[in-house]
Amino acid sequence: MPGKGKQSAGILVYRWRAGVLEVLLVHPGGPFWAKKDAGAWSIPKGEIEPGEDPLAVARRELREETGSSVEGEFVALRPVVQRGGKTVHAWAVQGDVDVARLASNTFSLEWPPRSGKMREFPEIDRAEWFSVPAAREKILDAQRALLDELAALHTARAQSR
Repeated sequence: MPGKGKQSAGILVYRWRAGVLEVLLVHPGGPFWAKKDAGAWSIPKGEIEPGEDPLAVARRELREETGSSVEGEFVALRPVVQRGGKTVHAWAVQGDVDVARLASNTFSLEWPPRSGKMREFPEIDRAEWFSVPAAREKILDAQRALLDELAALHTARAQSR
């Protein structure tokens, strides 16, 4: 796997609505992200442990973070490196996820800090479909390249028809 440091794997789910390419993004849950919007969203993804198959991790993380799974042709996208050094491996697949039925796994966090009280938070507090231009405003900076590559793939396919 390219890159050093932590590795994540995720899925960029897309669909067509009224001729518009839309992508599924998720918003991280918990108190640190509660008031952040633009530049805070991501594709559903999770960390790859040593020996794990990245695509299997990506599929598992989609299921854990949204409660949904998708089937189809998984197209590998070029990995991106986020600001903290984490490499994200991603696959694009056409599918449909009902965001009204979001069912995310949870994590425990001491909150408020130094209170001694542990609270449970959803890993993902919401998921939404965005057009690619709108998604570019919402997604983490480094992951914009995934959107651009998906859009370029569909432009190339349309021109080859």
